[in-house]
Amino acid sequence: MNDIAVGIAMIIFGSGIAFFFGKPFIQPSAPQLPTINLGDWSTIAPLKEALRISPLFLLGLAIAPLMKWFFKSTRWGLFVRAVGDSPEAARAMGVSIFKVRMLSIVAGSFLAGIGGASLSLYYPGIWSENISSGQGLMAVALVIFARWNPIQCLYASLLFGGAQALGPALQSVGITEGRYLFNAAPYVLTLAIMIITCSPKRTMTGVPGALGTNN
Repeated sequence: MNDIAVGIAMIIFGSGIAFFFGKPFIQPSAPQLPTINLGDWSTIAPLKEALRISPLFLLGLAIAPLMKWFFKSTRWGLFVRAVGDSPEAARAMGVSIFKVRMLSIVAGSFLAGIGGASLSLYYPGIWSENISSGQGLMAVALVIFARWNPIQCLYASLLFGGAQALGPALQSVGITEGRYLFNAAPYVLTLAIMIITCSPKRTMTGVPGALGTNN
């Protein structure tokens, strides 16, 4: 089936089932993850708040180079790349296409789950309906923008994160004029990237050769 259509269906299904099972967690708030305070040296409250780092951020910094090494230098990483670029060639090598894809989906879902958990355990620290606010779609745009490169994904995520933090950061220093426009910055950035990268005249460098095909 078309991967875009399936993706949209899974987004709708996932949002609905999350709200169905998440109703008991709307009122109570889980203990937040302890933060690493890098701004204790400062007496400026907004700066101290900006330098409160989640341990999951450090985990993301470590995962990016680890994934780059995995895809480039390990046997399993080469299998994943082969299945993504040329399933027929991988099948000729005796690689199980189904097994590699299934394990890749499980690993990717595990990392996505960590990202989702950070929303309720750190930012904003509670669970509510539609708590992700479309950040899953931002992740798709981020991967396209980063050309499927783990290190570039790290840089792109910092760009998207900076755009998302722009509104709250300005409000914290007393700038409230146009706050809705600033809060929309990450979504505008996502839309702009999707328009630019999906142009039929533009070749998406780094895209897996078998993306969108049925093998």
